[in-house]
Order: sequence, then C-alpha cells, then structure tokens
Amino acid sequence: MEALTAVSATAVTVYDMCKSVDEGMIIGPIMLIEKTGGVLSNDF
Repeated sequence: MEALTAVSATAVTVYDMCKSVDEGMIIGPIMLIEKTGGVLSNDF
C-alpha cells in the first residue's frame, strides 16, 4: 500500500509541474493489480 501512495503522490507532483504546459492533462486511474506477501499470504 505504501507503493500505491507513492505513485499517487508522484502523479500529483508531475501534474502540478506540467499543468502550465497542458491544461487538459488528466491523471489516469491508479489501481492495485496484484498483491503478494503480507500477513495473510504464504509468500515469504
């Protein structure tokens, strides 16, 4: 989940830096595709 937060923050930062060049820019959907590891997983 930390990676998802980092990607979201980075996308907003890039948007903020580029909005003066292209006002029609859109941030696409950010979603989790696959989760491995964690407390309830058998991946160690």
